Formats: sequence, C-alpha cells, structure tokens
Amino acid sequence: MGEWIATHARPIVDSIVYSVIGCAILGGAFWVIEKMLPFSMQKEIEHDQNVAFGVILAAFILGLSLIISSAIRG
Repeated sequence: MGEWIATHARPIVDSIVYSVIGCAILGGAFWVIEKMLPFSMQKEIEHDQNVAFGVILAAFILGLSLIISSAIRG
C-alpha cells in the first residue's frame, strides 16, 4: 500500500495544483474581459435575453479552457 501511495501521490497532487491554477487563470481572463467590455454582460444575457452574446461567451470560455489545458499538458 505504501508503494502505491509513493508512486501515485505526486501525479495526484500535480493534477490538483494544475487544476487550481487553470481555474484561476480562466477566472482572471473572464474578469478581464468583463472589465474591458463597454456594456454589462449580466444585463445583456439576463435582461435583454441576448442568446447570441451567450453563445459567443460560451465559445470564449471553451476556447480559453482548451488553451489552458494544452499549456498545462505541455
């Protein structure tokens, strides 16, 4: 049992650390985009029911997530 922990602890800890770093980068990028836009994202999506903006925002998040994932994997 001790041998299994010794061989698998490092990859598990690395995965957790990289996941936290990736989430922090994604959140930071989302915050920057939110501050750069000249209008409120919440108003556009919730009040104005702008589906096109929601789709573009989702594509941005997915694309950025793929870039972060590729950078972490190397």
